[in-house]
Amino acid sequence: MTVRGDFKEPARPRPDLVIGREELFAGAREQLSDGGSVLVHGPAGIGKSTVLRALAAECAESAHTVLRCSATESESHLPFLALADLLGLVVDQVSDRLPAPQRTALESALTGRGESTLQRDGLALRLAVLSVLRALAAQGPVLIVADDLQWLDPASAELLGFAARRLGEMPVRMLSAVRTDTEPRDQQHDRHLRASPPDTLAVRLNPLSRAQVAELLGHRGYTGLPRTTVRDIHRTSGGNPLFALELGRALAENPARPNPGEPLPVPTSLRALVLSRLEMLSAEARHTLLVASAGARPTLALLHAARRDNAEAETAHAASLGLLATERETPGIRFAHPMISAALYAEASAQERRAAHAALSTAASDPIERARHLALATTGTDPQVAARLGEAAAVARDRGAPSVAAGLGLLAARHTPPETVPGPDERRLQAAEDALTAGESDLARDIARDALRRVTAPADRVRAWMVVIDAAGQAMAEVDAVFPQALADAGEDPRLLALVRYQLAWRALLVEGEMAKGREEAAIAAQLAARAGDRPTELLALGFQAQMETLMGHPGAPATIQRAMREPQDPRVACDHNGAGAARFRWLIMGDQLAEARTTITALLREVRRRGMVESEVHFLRGLAETELRSGHCGRALDLARESLRLARDTGIGEAATAMFTSLAEAAGGDVDRALALAREAVDRAEEDGDLVYLSRALGALGHAQLVAGDSLAVVQSLRRVRELEERLGVTDPARGRWHGDLAEALVRIGEPVEAQDVIDATRAQALRLGRESVLAVLDRAEALVRAARGEQGPAVRQLTAAQDRLGKLGYGLEEARAAYALAGLRTHRPGPTSYDEATRLFRRCRALPWLRQVESASAAGPAVASATTPLAPAALDSLAATERQVAALVMEGATNREIAARLFISVKTVEATLTRVYRKLGIRSRVDIVRLAAGRRSG
Repeated sequence: MTVRGDFKEPARPRPDLVIGREELFAGAREQLSDGGSVLVHGPAGIGKSTVLRALAAECAESAHTVLRCSATESESHLPFLALADLLGLVVDQVSDRLPAPQRTALESALTGRGESTLQRDGLALRLAVLSVLRALAAQGPVLIVADDLQWLDPASAELLGFAARRLGEMPVRMLSAVRTDTEPRDQQHDRHLRASPPDTLAVRLNPLSRAQVAELLGHRGYTGLPRTTVRDIHRTSGGNPLFALELGRALAENPARPNPGEPLPVPTSLRALVLSRLEMLSAEARHTLLVASAGARPTLALLHAARRDNAEAETAHAASLGLLATERETPGIRFAHPMISAALYAEASAQERRAAHAALSTAASDPIERARHLALATTGTDPQVAARLGEAAAVARDRGAPSVAAGLGLLAARHTPPETVPGPDERRLQAAEDALTAGESDLARDIARDALRRVTAPADRVRAWMVVIDAAGQAMAEVDAVFPQALADAGEDPRLLALVRYQLAWRALLVEGEMAKGREEAAIAAQLAARAGDRPTELLALGFQAQMETLMGHPGAPATIQRAMREPQDPRVACDHNGAGAARFRWLIMGDQLAEARTTITALLREVRRRGMVESEVHFLRGLAETELRSGHCGRALDLARESLRLARDTGIGEAATAMFTSLAEAAGGDVDRALALAREAVDRAEEDGDLVYLSRALGALGHAQLVAGDSLAVVQSLRRVRELEERLGVTDPARGRWHGDLAEALVRIGEPVEAQDVIDATRAQALRLGRESVLAVLDRAEALVRAARGEQGPAVRQLTAAQDRLGKLGYGLEEARAAYALAGLRTHRPGPTSYDEATRLFRRCRALPWLRQVESASAAGPAVASATTPLAPAALDSLAATERQVAALVMEGATNREIAARLFISVKTVEATLTRVYRKLGIRSRVDIVRLAAGRRSG
């Protein structure tokens, strides 16, 4: 692919725009800070200059001298120009240190006076450049910043390479960038790497992901673009930052949406950038490429069917010019970059485009493609074309391609005359519902809002309102004003009222945080839908009712699930994330039936993927990840959670909930810092959306991540909030969030065993009522720690041993390993590293990396640090500060944190913080260890 050399990337250094390059940027920064050199390479527009400037801005602070050059294609024929840019301003500082022949040759080359050439003065010039760099390095570190190495004049490139290969131990670093082709397998940078210092790190910049393109556009102020448009920008730009920004700018300046089925408008700047070699093709070859650009999957066979008789020769010529990529393995025709295809299409006239689509409307073998091309070749309304498009949309829907169906539906609406049945608004509403299924919420909302400005029939208006509400997702508070209008449009019609009351059930849960009210609304919606004979809505309402009853610990939950599972079933609702199948999965996993839960959620995930139901896919990926995590398969759970998070970020669906669960998976099998960041993101998003349901779950995830990170005070703060929220929401089933054991354990660590026992007792009552065996086993594990803190060593060990055995039999591998870890800390009669063997084995089996690191640290530190019950050296108390000793002394007397605060005239929070410092300094984990220290001092 050939591009203009004078098309420049953004000129200002903006480190905040090094998006999607964080890991590469960190590696390059480390390389430079260690005295090494870096070569950044990649295709035009990929962000090389941005990365180069950001790195240079950081490294320049530690350099004594910074030498810069930035070549251009138009000047690459001028000898020694880059050398003059690099050394012209500094050579006078060191020229007197150069031997006369070197000085004369260098001055001649830099000033242009005389006739210095590499052929005549080669050795003198080479040695002169090396001598200058050595002299500058003697004064302090030198940083050479060279952009666009591919345009360096050959003489400067040769001299710079000669010096670079001989820098040795001199404090001279090179930071350079070079343009290479778009193919990852391209090795053009090797030539420049050989001309760089031996320790140079080559960093290739690859295309950005869709989420990173969205972030980049947001940083540049293009924040009003719908997600579907961002998706199109990512696809068209191929993840190239420059191309994406230019497309975003063009759309922001002309916000008119392209017609359905048409590519994005490509600004003139990009057309010139990517089509500079198009004039070397004949008119016939250009038309052949235009037909290829209009096709979804162009092949030589398709081009022949479209009457492009010389397609082989014309595409071969285009490939030789870099416009097409050669595909030896497949018969497809692929443009070297998606932007070439888009620019080629944008460059054509409307008449040329219609002709290309007309040819493809008969050449394409797929009925969907034939209908799409027929529509794009037709102007004005045409009932036959509209009917063909409607049929194609139905085919796409059945194939599990709702996004395609939505686009075809919009095309059908455009070609549908107003008086026909179905009319254009009916087709648009169907397209909006298809867009919702595909996860394109922005598009669905916009279509529905547009329809509401025209439709008057109550059924159509309520249908449009439902799309608007569904498109809001968890942020239902943002569309609160819609409900009175939807109720007014529904009137007394039971079918329409059922739809609205079902959404009111969600509103009660998400906006008001009232599970009981949500259950009541769902029950009313189910009754209304049954009266109207609307089985799909009845099933959705029953599914919601069952979910609420499950979370509330309501005794009617099993009966409601059975009602929702009865025939007749609606195939789409049966696999919906709000349907009866999902409610049954939740019941199974909360009831410790992990194997059956896995089978159920796997089948649901397979079906929604077949149907293209993206929102349900996000939910079920998360559900499968949860099942694997409960089973102790932490690696598998982490992979699934990350996959669901990528999908959630791409579509904007369920981001807070997915970040919350991915935090749990990271804390179990990934990175604890990542777990903390995701949990905080989930908390912030839930608070922003006013979503109390997921706020409690997000705080639970945050508390768990803080527990794994060892911040017990923060754990208590987070999980106390969860306890308050769940009481407010009416959640009584402890299997919903499973945070209770973590809270009790953290309370023991900060010296609050009384409150810990209170949490255990209250939770155990609910768990016994509902038969939650795994919750009861975890509570036993936590209670054993309370007993140990009270000095009841024997009963604590026996209770922990029993809890570990029960958790293992129930299939909760990670919880079993945690019990083994706690048990190892209590068994002081077998001190030393070997006491952690069982915990290590179990955590390794689970691939629970953060927990493994804890075990390794505890094992290496030995019993004095690792065990919460091991006798400690009494002299350790002498290392404490005065306030810390006062607090420790009162703990030895048995005072609670509140009593200590009152006696020392400080806050309870200060007492907690002081105790945390005491634990850290003494290498202990609970109040009981302080008592042991005192006992050891007295006995000594």
